[in-house]
Amino acid sequence: MPTATVTHTAALARLGHALSDGTRAGVLLALREAPAYPSDLADALGVSRQVMSNQLACLRGCGLVEAVPDGRRTWYRLADTHLAPALDEMLRVVLYVEPDCCGSDECTCA
Repeated sequence: MPTATVTHTAALARLGHALSDGTRAGVLLALREAPAYPSDLADALGVSRQVMSNQLACLRGCGLVEAVPDGRRTWYRLADTHLAPALDEMLRVVLYVEPDCCGSDECTCA
């Protein structure tokens, strides 16, 4: 098992930040299937193109996705091939959530 370094800790914190937002998590899960254009991601996730642009900028800044120019358009893909299997593994994790914990504005998990 590799030793965790400060760099690893920072990378996990960035991934945690990305996953803390439903739209960003949805983008990462969609991109684990295949690269996509921002407009297609926005439509699939039911958000505006501006919201999608902001979320993709955040994910780029975290180093989780990369933009690939394609003529006048740009498509996005996961920045590291290890992310897709890691996300797949995370989907297999089963958590018990206290019924009163995350169902209101007073959630103590954040």
